[in-house]
Amino acid sequence: MSLLKQKLQEKILVERPRTEKLNKEYGNVKVDEVTIGQIIGGMRDIKSLVTDVSYLDPYEGIRFRGLTIPEVLEKLPSYPGAEMPTVEAFFYFLLTGDLPTDAEIADVRAEFDKRKTVPDYVFRIIRAMPIDSHPMTMFATGIMSMQKESIFAKKYHENLKKGDYWDAYYEDAMNLLAKLPEIAAFIYRLKYRNGEIIPADPTLDFGGNFAHMMGIAKPYDDIARLYFLLHSDHESGNVSAHTGHLVASALSDMYYAISAMLNGLAGPLHGLANEEVLRWLHSVYNGMGGKVPTEDEMKKFVYETLDSGKVIPGFGHAVLRKTDPRYTAQREFCLKHLPEDPLFKYVDLLYKVVPNILLEKGKAKNPWPNVDAQSGVIQWYYGVQEYEFYTVLFGIGRALGVCSNIIWSRALGYPLERPKSLTTKMLEDVAFGKK
Repeated sequence: MSLLKQKLQEKILVERPRTEKLNKEYGNVKVDEVTIGQIIGGMRDIKSLVTDVSYLDPYEGIRFRGLTIPEVLEKLPSYPGAEMPTVEAFFYFLLTGDLPTDAEIADVRAEFDKRKTVPDYVFRIIRAMPIDSHPMTMFATGIMSMQKESIFAKKYHENLKKGDYWDAYYEDAMNLLAKLPEIAAFIYRLKYRNGEIIPADPTLDFGGNFAHMMGIAKPYDDIARLYFLLHSDHESGNVSAHTGHLVASALSDMYYAISAMLNGLAGPLHGLANEEVLRWLHSVYNGMGGKVPTEDEMKKFVYETLDSGKVIPGFGHAVLRKTDPRYTAQREFCLKHLPEDPLFKYVDLLYKVVPNILLEKGKAKNPWPNVDAQSGVIQWYYGVQEYEFYTVLFGIGRALGVCSNIIWSRALGYPLERPKSLTTKMLEDVAFGKK
């Protein structure tokens, strides 16, 4: 048994009694009240899911296992000769809540290495798709095609005990995650680099191997590590995480769940936001003739944009009430590695002028930039200039968090998710005091 799986098993045996006690002895204790606005408005902020993997704090941003993003970047070991922690170290941390030792990181890497060979039929299926298919469609299809490999699906029909469901989901997660970098890079090279595929390098870690297969030199390997970490998890309520959680609650295996997760991520109100921000940023850049404006010129542009009824993409967040730490982490990378890049200068100027203007106009509860305001600029600078591929990168990272959550959901025996619906008439009766 791998070190990660052994540690996870130990953690599960400790956590199960906590969940069982809460459900049996305190199941009727009320946590929150629900309003009609929340029911109609997409269940916004209704406290109805459980996850210990991450928590979105309004003032500190995402906390992974209790640590802020700056703390995670500081405390997790970096890849030798690089700036950023490895995906292997981070995934160990997401699953267990413990900072891994060098031996434990090496163990996860060894696990990924022995599982990362992608079946040839996956590539054949992707090649058979129209070349103008969206890369997210290709990515989700490639993952779905491997469902026949599911260990859980096989063992379930062999009367797998409920208490062991997590074990089979863990195996499926490790098998799937290990293959994601090569599938994603294959799609990129097939669609955008004339099908010139770059074989995997077995000597590299998860992020380094992805950069290698993309054909992009250092420090893009650090960008991959940082990007996957920052986009990995965002509590359980966002569309992609919740979709994966919901599908897996029906005991659909990890391949079904992660494919469904990607389908949710592909929406313009979720994962496509970074693409839309960069598209808008380029329209501003071209509209100004490539000239980097002064602060006063940028302020004038922002006022004109808002006064015309349009928005400034990449600013605001449903929960955060400060600058998104995911934005800050990427901004610091840009200040170090591409401070003179014209697009970054635009982003930095917007960061300096937009919040105060939004506050002045009362346009946002949180006027600060979010992760999407920055992420596309870095990809563009390092040559990934195909907007539609950005969500595939997002999907690799998000799979780390969703797989972690699903494993724990099965470990703690969470049931099929099934909220109750009301009719509009029922809501009217409540609203008008008839019930």
